[in-house]
Amino acid sequence: MVASFPNRPLTQRACTSAARARRARCYSQTMNAAQLLLPDFSLILCGHLLCRYTALNRSVWSQLESLVYFFLFPVLLFYSIVRSPLDLQAASALVGASLCLTGGGVLASYALAWLPRVAARDHAGAAQVAFRFNSFIALAIAERVAGHEGLPLIALLIGINVPLCNIAAVWPMARHAQRGLLAELLRNPLIIATSTGLACNLLGLHLPAWIEPSLARIGQAALVLGLMCAGAGLQWAHLATAPTLSVGVLGIRHLALPLLAFVLVRVFALPPIQATVLLAFSALPTASTCYVLAARMGYNGAQVAGLVTLSTLLGMLSLPFALALVGR
Repeated sequence: MVASFPNRPLTQRACTSAARARRARCYSQTMNAAQLLLPDFSLILCGHLLCRYTALNRSVWSQLESLVYFFLFPVLLFYSIVRSPLDLQAASALVGASLCLTGGGVLASYALAWLPRVAARDHAGAAQVAFRFNSFIALAIAERVAGHEGLPLIALLIGINVPLCNIAAVWPMARHAQRGLLAELLRNPLIIATSTGLACNLLGLHLPAWIEPSLARIGQAALVLGLMCAGAGLQWAHLATAPTLSVGVLGIRHLALPLLAFVLVRVFALPPIQATVLLAFSALPTASTCYVLAARMGYNGAQVAGLVTLSTLLGMLSLPFALALVGR
């Protein structure tokens, strides 16, 4: 017992140093996440200001929404999936964990319809916010958080989960509007683009080199205009009309899903790189196309645009939180 006393100050100093290192890593992750998300939020704000304070009013932005939804975003999704090779066998456990994660988010978001003071129509349009994800931010952070192996793994998760998320997003809106689900899915350009891209990738088909620069530029335009359209349709007052629904979908997106991913990492015994990718994937902001889809199907696009904006801000907190879970 006496011999152990001299070691106590060393132990205390070691603990203090470790705590400082953890705080430094947390601060660095927060700043990195903020730097990644700030451009997206800036574009949303820019679209809102242009629509509200200039001659570029809603009549202009409604036409841009159609362009983004029916052409620009489908091209971007197709190109993002086709250009990265997918190895399903090597990452089968990661794929299974991601499908469980997405399925859990879908079920939790659907369950919100049973809460008091949640209108069925508002829920149909906003439920997608809880489980859809921003694939552009996913591609941007993949290499930073998981090295050069992270990009193809994120691309794999995008290719597998985007069709599932789009189907789950369309179903409550089609059901509430009493439209045929199959008809809505067959003419949904986002589902067509992702399904086609995934099929081409798995068949080993490649794009001609001469067309890739054009597709890349279309993808950049889709990202910029899609976020600006979300800002142009933003009306904060609509969030206050459905606070229970707003808290529910954002709580699932930014708290429940990272915690579920942490459990799935252990259940599927994922290796460190795949664990990092899954946890980062779980904490992404919701897809900016949520607003476009809701508006095109005749739902409360302004409310969904507000949720997209808040989700982008919350991503600055949920991404560092999820990455901190990797070390545990």
